[in-house]
Amino acid sequence: MLSLVIPIAFALVGLALALTLWRLLVGPSPADRILALDTLYVNTIALLVLLGIHLESALYFEAALLIALMGFVGTVALCKYLLRGDIIE
Repeated sequence: MLSLVIPIAFALVGLALALTLWRLLVGPSPADRILALDTLYVNTIALLVLLGIHLESALYFEAALLIALMGFVGTVALCKYLLRGDIIE
């Protein structure tokens, strides 16, 4: 069952990555671009988890955790910069 579902999931997550990248490039406002960047992090995490399941390796799950941490910190910093114009007070 997994041999059938995982390639379909790879294709759908790849499509989500492509559409999110398009929104990142042509987003009408900076807030839309920050939201698209955050969604790119989430889609990348999903892709890494799928790859870890497909290859049966725990290394990809650890990489997904690191990307999640960096994505959260980056999104918070960008939002703070957008609201206040300065990251460090």
